[in-house]
Amino acid sequence: MTVLTTVDSAEEAAALARTAVEERLAACAQINGPVTSVHHWRDALETSQEWQVLFKTTEAAYPALEARLTADHPYDTPEIIATPVVRGSERYLAWVAAEVKAG
Repeated sequence: MTVLTTVDSAEEAAALARTAVEERLAACAQINGPVTSVHHWRDALETSQEWQVLFKTTEAAYPALEARLTADHPYDTPEIIATPVVRGSERYLAWVAAEVKAG
């Protein structure tokens, strides 16, 4: 499974990534950015730069990863989206499973 979130700085992205991997809630995390986000927030159209963090994890560890991201995230309403991995390299997926310790 992959889990995506966005934050407003490279430093925040690195902190979330580091904590999740250190706590073995994710096998790895990739930071991309800046990306431009356009969205409504509090009745106004916003355009901002954000950094995306993509976590590689397991379904069993998702609840603990979501809880950690929610607790540490700088946004009041963070984007936390999980996507199942329907296919992948058997060796890579085995590595992810071995690295992640479920909640």
